[in-house]
Amino acid sequence: MTGQSAFLPILVLGLVCSLVRCAPFSGRQNTTLERHWETLFSRSLARIPGEKREISRDSDYLMGIKRLRRLYCNVGIGFHIQVLPDGKINGVHNENRYSLLEISPVERGVVTLFGVRSGLFVAMNSKGKLYGSHHFNDECKFKEKLLANNYNAYESAAYPGMYIGLSKTGRTKKGNRVSPAMTVTHFLPRI
Repeated sequence: MTGQSAFLPILVLGLVCSLVRCAPFSGRQNTTLERHWETLFSRSLARIPGEKREISRDSDYLMGIKRLRRLYCNVGIGFHIQVLPDGKINGVHNENRYSLLEISPVERGVVTLFGVRSGLFVAMNSKGKLYGSHHFNDECKFKEKLLANNYNAYESAAYPGMYIGLSKTGRTKKGNRVSPAMTVTHFLPRI
């Protein structure tokens, strides 16, 4: 698209805006209609082909598409990760209100896991221990990796090589003692 053809819709919209301002309406209707057209005009400017939008890298962690899921690990009798209000994280066989997690993207391939009922983030410390954090920090970021068997593995973004894992009894395993080759780190996001 050439520069002249991209300028044509803006010119037409500008003419329409000037006609609307000259229309004989009462003062209140005119300003409401004017605001509506100005909003449309500004939206059209944002969609000019070839224009690059600036994306703020310092945006809040909530800016991505959130998914409400339960993370199921098919180890032992099968467990869902749950985040308890006291900050403990473990696996539970039956779904409950503490096993519902909100998976939110932070960066490309990096997510946070937020316990909806407990209000705590899943976090991993430098020793590989999982805990519930009241505040979002770097330890709450996990790289979500799709595995060949269509399960996901969650690697700590702050401490590479450490993964979320559950034992066959439902207890959390230390992140430095597991690898994505082990089924204890394979999680299936379920609705």
